[in-house]
Amino acid sequence: MRRKLIAGNWKMNGSFSANRLLLSEILAGVSTTPACDILVCAPAPYLSQCAEILAKSAVAWGAQDVSAHPHGAFTGEVSAAMLADCACRYVIIGHSERRAYHAESDELTAQKVLQALANNLTPVLCVGETLEQRESGQTNSVVAGQLCAVLDVLDVGQLSRLVIAYEPVWAIGTGKTATPQMAQDVHAFLRQQVTVRDAAAANVVRILYGGSMKPDNAAELLCMADIDGGLIGGAALKSADFLAIVAAV
Repeated sequence: MRRKLIAGNWKMNGSFSANRLLLSEILAGVSTTPACDILVCAPAPYLSQCAEILAKSAVAWGAQDVSAHPHGAFTGEVSAAMLADCACRYVIIGHSERRAYHAESDELTAQKVLQALANNLTPVLCVGETLEQRESGQTNSVVAGQLCAVLDVLDVGQLSRLVIAYEPVWAIGTGKTATPQMAQDVHAFLRQQVTVRDAAAANVVRILYGGSMKPDNAAELLCMADIDGGLIGGAALKSADFLAIVAAV
């Protein structure tokens, strides 16, 4: 049985003082042996702070993006090796905001995944469709294209280390949420795409739901067969909400 993962994406939020308070509250509310894996993904300047506060706890930390290059003259970029130096275990790649605001392609996303894996980071690969794409019946073709661009460059060993996050773009920060069955249908489709490559890997790859999971809908979503956790946005910035989602597991 796949162990669920609840991951918080702070996006471009936080300060040293606010982070310390949030993390201390999360640690106070988390069991030493939680029923799921717990992750916070912070802005790069705060990763060392996360390492300091979360070391030896049940909460892992990760980054929100990574460079497709190992090193070099790429001002402003952060390499996977640098993230590993901050003891990160995970990194979000291909988030819809990176795709939309920075025009990041499927091919660039695939190169970032390879860099993460080469540095022993677990990529959290985001895929998802816009409202226009959903309403025109393109959901499966869109998410398959985004996923398969990455699957095409991975071998079986690498594939089993991947985490996928389905984030319907129309349900991020809008207050709209896919029904549990709508989310399950896409998750099952994504798992089938992995199964085509390797059935054993498909049984271990975790697929998170990233479309406005909140305390009041978390339990219903998490009970679906192919929803292996959540990629949490706004609710990850409030310790009570984040802990309530963890408790829903």
